[in-house]
Amino acid sequence: MSSPGKRREIDVMKLMMSDYTVETINDGLNEINVEFHGPKESLYEGGVWKIRVRLPDTYPYKSPSIAFVNKIYHPNVNERSGSVCLDVINQSWSPMFDLLNVFEVFLPQLLLYPNPSHPFNCDAGALMMKDRMLYDQKVKEYCERYAKKETITNSTPEGECSDEDISDEESGSSDDDIAGHGDP
Repeated sequence: MSSPGKRREIDVMKLMMSDYTVETINDGLNEINVEFHGPKESLYEGGVWKIRVRLPDTYPYKSPSIAFVNKIYHPNVNERSGSVCLDVINQSWSPMFDLLNVFEVFLPQLLLYPNPSHPFNCDAGALMMKDRMLYDQKVKEYCERYAKKETITNSTPEGECSDEDISDEESGSSDDDIAGHGDP
């Protein structure tokens, strides 16, 4: 690739051409919202989330930051900020990966195989280990309440977190990381 900017442009275009609804923020490609559907045969099947993606200036050499804008109940997602605790993205990122990998591999694996022993949402992690049936029920309730197409379509800017709320609690960095969720 000739430059990180060109790679960012190519990766966002590939995402747009792969049937994902992509919305640019502030007329640039550094920050986008992507509509993501829960994977089939998972507790999240049928759910629709708006995912905020922030691409650092050094992308693809530094991983994108991702967060759920609307609420999701998951041990590895911070319920308040929507930040994702995803080791592959935050710590094992390689420039060989692209944004399609995030939406076709990383996020589906996160939802299919939660890791309650390394929680970002301690309540969800503890409930998953203690009472799997109650955990499953709560996941489905969140999907029903917060993860409907009309929920993300009708979300208003005042429902979303501001830049002051942006964080990546696992890595401890703040400028290149995102957060936010809109309560309908």
